[in-house]
Amino acid sequence: MDKAAQGRTADDRAAGEPVPVRRTVDQGTARLLPDVDRPRAWLLTVDDAPQSYVDLGDPAHLEFEYVRRIAHVLDCAAAPDTPLDVLHLGGGAMTLPRYLAAARPGSRQEVVDADRALLGLVAEHLPLPPGGGIAVRAEDALTALRGRPPASVDVLVADVFGGSRVPAHLATLAYARAAARALRPGGVYVANLADAAPFGFLRSQLAGFRTVFGEDPGRLCLIAEPAVLRGRRFGNTVLAASRAGLPVARLARLAAGDPFPARVVHGVALERLAGDARPVQESEAAASPEPPEGSFTVG
Repeated sequence: MDKAAQGRTADDRAAGEPVPVRRTVDQGTARLLPDVDRPRAWLLTVDDAPQSYVDLGDPAHLEFEYVRRIAHVLDCAAAPDTPLDVLHLGGGAMTLPRYLAAARPGSRQEVVDADRALLGLVAEHLPLPPGGGIAVRAEDALTALRGRPPASVDVLVADVFGGSRVPAHLATLAYARAAARALRPGGVYVANLADAAPFGFLRSQLAGFRTVFGEDPGRLCLIAEPAVLRGRRFGNTVLAASRAGLPVARLARLAAGDPFPARVVHGVALERLAGDARPVQESEAAASPEPPEGSFTVG
């Protein structure tokens, strides 16, 4: 790529022929790939694993199914158009912060990502709209979470992956307690997780958040495709928790209406899935499972 092309953003180039971008970042090799079907849309990968998809012209377009499910939780977190204070752990191409800024103008959002070089790549080629109320900084997710004042956010969104795995230090009971501490009364936690049967990692996460957020059946739910829940394949699951209870019926309607319908598991069914799993202590923490080859890669 010539120097003039390097100085242009991906959005600028979208007016002509979109040009893929490749760069070494802190956690691997990142690529920005233009979508030939949507002139202002881009896929971000790191080491060929999809990280984000963003349409600069239409922030309401959510290509990834798990992102759409997280957006359903955001949509149900407060009355329509009500601004929210949101902390995002993991940034990628800022798909959800862009979505929320458009859906709930006036929201105050903070995005934390440990990969400083990746944040720089996104800022350069996929800049955030000015005045959107989104602040971004490079920091470890758990460090940032522990530094937050208690009861300071309405929603906490966790979508942190080192490659294709949730880091071990974000999978412990101590992490779940730090997340709950940052939330206001009635606040909502929502996270992207990935696992496959027999769901050892996922079950331990359910056990940890059940311990912290309480045993009441409406305080915790899981959103996932039936094929993943039945153990037929590795895939994403979305965990949501709130001490004030979750609108599981509304979430179920929204998830069922998606192009790839998902189920909302809660109550007795969720207890059955969690079984006798125990929360993970820091001394035994492990990252989420390595996805089978080809699960999430882009050639």
